[in-house]
Amino acid sequence: MAWSLLGLFLSAFGAATLLPLQSEAVLLGLLFEGRYAPIWLITVASLGNILGSCVNWYLGLRLEHYKNKKWFPVSVTQLEKAQRTYAKFGFWSLLLSWVPIIGDPITLIAGLMKENFARFVLVVSLAKIGRYLFIYVAYTWV
Repeated sequence: MAWSLLGLFLSAFGAATLLPLQSEAVLLGLLFEGRYAPIWLITVASLGNILGSCVNWYLGLRLEHYKNKKWFPVSVTQLEKAQRTYAKFGFWSLLLSWVPIIGDPITLIAGLMKENFARFVLVVSLAKIGRYLFIYVAYTWV
């Protein structure tokens, strides 16, 4: 595997977690470079981003166990508000998992709410692949 593809995968994976990373610039740089077929770049970025969201889902499953700890970064009130919001909109809110700032916490809350994993992966995959396809289409128009 080429180092640049690994870098794309890792940046997409990290960007899907709660880390403040961006994978779009890496994807655009590799598209501009032209060494790899766009379908490979979109596939690698999508897989990394989807797997990163799966990590968030898993962490969400384990989150409630720690909510009363002093070091826990979110108040119980904020956590309950997030749960109510997710319950209101349900798994459809996962279509926003690609959106910066709010997308990663949504995937975490989905785990906390014990969202069905298969449905989680399906909806998140649609959102993440759609985002990278949009970036590619925008790139080809510019």
